[in-house]
Amino acid sequence: MRLIHKIALVLVIIGAINWGLIGLFRFDLVAAIFGGQSAFLSRVIYSLVGLSGLICISLLFAPMRKEEHNVNRQGTGNLNYATEFGEETDLSKLKKD
Repeated sequence: MRLIHKIALVLVIIGAINWGLIGLFRFDLVAAIFGGQSAFLSRVIYSLVGLSGLICISLLFAPMRKEEHNVNRQGTGNLNYATEFGEETDLSKLKKD
């Protein structure tokens, strides 16, 4: 993920938290911090959050990256096909020659 996408994602999360506060408690945190909804700094923050949302649209359509898991694969040459109770079935008697 590029740096611009990470910054945009952080701003979108901030905006989502602010909207949650507005919806639940009728409290606008951005306006409270920066001097009201019509203050210049509040409008800049609102604009940055809106632009970040537009940038994050590209993340929605980006292909998922396949992550490789480092699994300890020691002992894969000697597979144990025993049952849960440790009993092994003798299949050599079933083989017809």
